[in-house]
Amino acid sequence: MATIFSRIIAGEIPCYKVAENEEFFAFLDINPLVKGHTLVVPRQEVDYIFDLSDEDLAAMHVFAKKVARAIEKAFPCQKVGEAVIGLEVPHAHIHLIPIQKESDMLFSNPKLKLSDEEFKSIAQAINSSL
Repeated sequence: MATIFSRIIAGEIPCYKVAENEEFFAFLDINPLVKGHTLVVPRQEVDYIFDLSDEDLAAMHVFAKKVARAIEKAFPCQKVGEAVIGLEVPHAHIHLIPIQKESDMLFSNPKLKLSDEEFKSIAQAINSSL
């Protein structure tokens, strides 16, 4: 059975897409810690990020770097933090989170509640900064 991320990539479930290429897909987290919180996933359905080939893992990080640079332009921040947890969805993914302080990366923090229009505006801001 396809993961929720595979279904998003296939267009079966709507998302706020930020970027894509033939290997990877980036979209906004629908339960963001901060504005600009983005997920980067491989199109290939692999549960554990370290089960990706060395080449695919490296390419995924290069793609994530491009997205992170766009996030920095769209949402000025100290840095874009990167987290790989992967317990909630069995599909490898990287969280890219614009941060001002380390505590912005705490997944136990309350999640933002954003409107459809806010999500669209955020996705457009990142996409246009690519």
